[in-house]
Amino acid sequence: MSDSYPFPRLLALTVPIRRVDDGAMSDKPSYLGLLNAIANAEGDAHTYLQVWAEKTPSEDVRCVLLKVAAREGEHAMTFARRINELGYEVRRKDDDRRAKAMEIVSSDCSDLEKMRALKLHKLDRGDKPDIFDDFFKDHTIDIATGELLGRYIAEERDTGRLLRSCYEQLKSASVDIDLTPTGDRLASLEREVDALTSAVTELAHALTASAANGERAKARMK
Repeated sequence: MSDSYPFPRLLALTVPIRRVDDGAMSDKPSYLGLLNAIANAEGDAHTYLQVWAEKTPSEDVRCVLLKVAAREGEHAMTFARRINELGYEVRRKDDDRRAKAMEIVSSDCSDLEKMRALKLHKLDRGDKPDIFDDFFKDHTIDIATGELLGRYIAEERDTGRLLRSCYEQLKSASVDIDLTPTGDRLASLEREVDALTSAVTELAHALTASAANGERAKARMK
């Protein structure tokens, strides 16, 4: 995710993780907090995207949201499983932004407004650096975890591109609607045109009368 992600930034979620006392490992991996952060953030995203998908009036938007939600849910479960394999359990961290995101997607705002509020159109960084660039700076990451992280990063970047494309289409559709006068707006424009036409006609009559009066006044002076 990015600095503008609606949930806590991944690195801010590196809270202590509960140890499963099965003797699986003696040393706590340095990257355990990162895995816990991903499991939390992805689980939250899965939840709010599912709620949003049920709320949207657009079938196209619904398809996008469900596709991304499925990815996020899989990530949450996969990283929770990996944490368990390492001998620990996922720990939840309460955050107000989780509730805020649920409030946004449950509202009657348009899909475009929800995208902007959650800043999902900014997840795609293109060729610019993103939060994932630093994930593999920890050279102690084991092979199995590295495989999970590699796929996760690739899918998250693809998700960012998918959401940006959805946002751009919603934005374009919104502009088209704004520029197309229909219904009450068209009637209002017609009334304004009629009023303007009437005003111009009255002004023309006034100018004509004024000119006629001026000619009569000149004739009397002669």
